[in-house]
Amino acid sequence: MASISDSSLSALALASRDLYAAVRRDAPLVQCLTNFVSMNTAANTLLAIGASPAMVHAAEEAPEFAAISGAVVINIGTLSTPWLDSMLLTAAAAARAGRPWVLDPVAHHATAFRRDAVRRLLDLRPAVIRGNASEIIALAGGRSASRGVDARDPVQQAEQAARELARTRGTVVAVTGEVDFVTDGQREVRVTGGSPLMPRVTATGCALTATVGAFAAVAGDDAYAAAVAALSCFGIAGQRAGALADGPGSFAWRFLDALAALESDSLIHASPLR
Repeated sequence: MASISDSSLSALALASRDLYAAVRRDAPLVQCLTNFVSMNTAANTLLAIGASPAMVHAAEEAPEFAAISGAVVINIGTLSTPWLDSMLLTAAAAARAGRPWVLDPVAHHATAFRRDAVRRLLDLRPAVIRGNASEIIALAGGRSASRGVDARDPVQQAEQAARELARTRGTVVAVTGEVDFVTDGQREVRVTGGSPLMPRVTATGCALTATVGAFAAVAGDDAYAAAVAALSCFGIAGQRAGALADGPGSFAWRFLDALAALESDSLIHASPLR
């Protein structure tokens, strides 16, 4: 991969700072059609960064609600037919209203139902896809080592799959793991930071997807910058929380506190972009 110039990294860091300041200023409304396991964590994470969560998922109202949201987040973790129907209607409504929507294809490769659901959602053109390495490899048509929600493949192994998926689908792909990777098919960057405790806390990845939605809501057409900013916030907050935590329990609340304590300048001076 071609190296990324210092000027490009500086521009990304500045964009991340500005987007973070915009989230704090505007408190964007983020509609989350997410799984039962992650609802509370995702909502608290959005509140910690200054956004406004809305867990509106019923088919009777979710599509209408998309038009008043800043962004929509769709996570298929606890998928069912009624949820899928609502997700499809809401993603289409978000597109009609000009609202970005973010897809988290949780364990989409595990069953035929999930594979079909993600195929139909992809056709509705998400602005960002956020997944672990195994999910992204499988989404691009490759063979992953995972059998469920956990990643069994390293991020580096998913980078080419992410590039191909971004180019084919015209979207931004964020692959998260020990070192995150973000690409829109042309630009790409790795984001370091975080803590080994993050995968040991339920719904951290789902909350990250919701955070991508918050940044997408204030990023205009630059979903790439939105994904990088969200991952940067998580990288910095995770690193700070991990340095003080005794285990996953204390990490969970310390991480929320670290997110809430972030200042926009920290995304420049402590930017984990590489």
